[in-house]
Amino acid sequence: MKKSEVKVRIDKLKKLINYHRYLYHVLDKQEISESALDSLKKELFDLEQKYPEFITLDSPTQRIGGKPLEGFKKTKHPLPMLSFNDAFSGKDMEDWEERIKKLLTAEQKNELNYFCELKFDGLAIELIYENGILKVGSTRGDGIIGEEVTQNLKTIEAIPLNLRDENDIIKDFKDEGLEDIAKKMKKENLGKVVVRGEALISKREFEMVNKFQEEKGLSKYANPRNIAAGSIRQLDPKVTAKRHLDFFAYDLISPLGQKTHNEEHKILKILCFKTHQGTKLCSNLKEAFAFRDFWYKKRDTLPFEIDGLVVQVNQNDVFEKLGVVGKAPRGAIAFKFPLKEAQTIVEDIKVQVGRTGAITPVAHLKPVQIGGVTVSRATLHNEDEIKRLEVKIGDTVIVGRAGDVIPDVVKVLKELRTGKEREFKMPKTCPICGSVLERPEGEVVWRCVNPNCSARQRRYLYHFVSKKSFDIEGLGPKIIDQLLDKGLVSDPADLFELEKGDIIPVESLPRRPRPFSGKGGVLRGFAEKSARNLIKAIQQKKSITLARFIYALGIRGVGEETAQDLSNRFQNLEDLKNATKEELLGVRDIGPETANSIYSFFRKKSNLHFLRRLEKAGVKIKRQEIRFKSQKLAGKTFVLTGVLKSLTRDEAKERIRSLGGDISESVSRKTNFVVVGENPGSKREQAKKLGIKILSEQEFLKMLS
Repeated sequence: MKKSEVKVRIDKLKKLINYHRYLYHVLDKQEISESALDSLKKELFDLEQKYPEFITLDSPTQRIGGKPLEGFKKTKHPLPMLSFNDAFSGKDMEDWEERIKKLLTAEQKNELNYFCELKFDGLAIELIYENGILKVGSTRGDGIIGEEVTQNLKTIEAIPLNLRDENDIIKDFKDEGLEDIAKKMKKENLGKVVVRGEALISKREFEMVNKFQEEKGLSKYANPRNIAAGSIRQLDPKVTAKRHLDFFAYDLISPLGQKTHNEEHKILKILCFKTHQGTKLCSNLKEAFAFRDFWYKKRDTLPFEIDGLVVQVNQNDVFEKLGVVGKAPRGAIAFKFPLKEAQTIVEDIKVQVGRTGAITPVAHLKPVQIGGVTVSRATLHNEDEIKRLEVKIGDTVIVGRAGDVIPDVVKVLKELRTGKEREFKMPKTCPICGSVLERPEGEVVWRCVNPNCSARQRRYLYHFVSKKSFDIEGLGPKIIDQLLDKGLVSDPADLFELEKGDIIPVESLPRRPRPFSGKGGVLRGFAEKSARNLIKAIQQKKSITLARFIYALGIRGVGEETAQDLSNRFQNLEDLKNATKEELLGVRDIGPETANSIYSFFRKKSNLHFLRRLEKAGVKIKRQEIRFKSQKLAGKTFVLTGVLKSLTRDEAKERIRSLGGDISESVSRKTNFVVVGENPGSKREQAKKLGIKILSEQEFLKMLS
């Protein structure tokens, strides 16, 4: 970008961030996710670091928090309540360390270590004790002045109303090896103690509050942090008490003689404050990375939400020396977990031709990290979705990734438009074969209806050999592309007729330079071995279950579960081929459209010829008998959404079937349970609307056992 364009981008980002921060911090509302807001703030921070001449005092990076709510008494904090800059990757953390080391002496660099603790997803609060008694409790507010909410905070059991007896405190200080602090306290008494921490609500309480809201016809809270904030800001403390909030202390502001942040945690515990044990003193960033990875995997085992770690320079004198930059201390940083959503730019929109001829518009994105992986593509689904989103080429968008599903464009940030964005128009002809596209009545998808379209053939072959179909190991898209381009195959039946000699010339097969050849030749024996292994892998998969075979055929409307249902209903392929439309409509979850699609498939001469060729090539269909451990789940239909931690999607389905249950791909009134894992899709919301029982992974596993 030109410098003038950078300034415009920064100004637009500041305006947009301030708007969403006001919604989030002041009104406890959200229009975009926290991940998306974090992503916007990160871009602004990075741009300002690169172009410091554009940093202004009103920038969100220079501000501490939102405005205090009206209706509460205001109170000034003894010291500003700062927040943290964010890091999302190892590179971000290394850049942070490099910046702070530039300000330290050689000795300080050598002795540098980090205290790591969980970053709670709640509301930051400050507690002031005078002579051991709680006098003032307040929210962060704007970082300088907060809302005084003492009476509400007193309803939280984890917050002590008074500190422990001084003699007991001094004794425990000595037992912990904090002799200097014990002597100082014996001489000066406690006096004024200022403590900071996080008020939060457990996942269980969060669900219960939202259930109550739903029963009363009230709007539900978006996340646990919003409930914590809303509860503490109640004018009636009785409402706060009903929410059963929790509290963890993490910072001691008063100078009691502590030399490290590690000591502060020990002191807080001795004084009578609840601290979380999920902390670690790390001697270097490598240890901090490992600790963050540990909690990323274990976060679901916690009773409350966390969104990363706080990594802080442990030595207090060094921490103070590093000072403050903008809204954040230099000596600490929030090391966030991978984003579930992030903002990026749509650089282009192109269409993709699927195996059934479906034309799908795909957004080509400026690469961005989501969920720990780099994403450069996101589906736009269809023409109607593009119109709904009003997305243009050049737009800044929020992209989300749910489970292992292809990323989606969630929202367009129209406020960041420059006027250079371009409209996308759906093509009228297939970009591969040039055939005129059709949009069948009642459908939202445009299709290429040419059965000989090379793009359709390519996608069909990918599907035919995929894991849930014939599952031919080593036969990936690159090798299929080579086989098609060289004319060695034209449809899946050709695969089973290949010989080793046919595929030795295929460039995608592994090769290595011939030793000492001097001419860059290849060792032919290695290619022959690879060819032999691939032919062996293909031949070993000639025997396949009926359900997998039906799915591999790629019949429009027939997914994995429908294929399984057809396999359960019909004894063999011949019975399925001869099935009437009425018989097909009798199969669970099959409607008129899918029934017509299956019926038509088996009456098309070219398809019947293809099936005879597969049989001639030696493909045999075996019937898979499902052995029921019990009929515990008989008559119960399950829908799975999101990522399960303790078992794969296929393992979960197998367990359900083994207990007599059924699986469906879509939520309907016939569904009994929807099992929700991490990053669930829209199926959870559909289940809520229909009043269908939602199971967590733990509840699901308990049911299976």
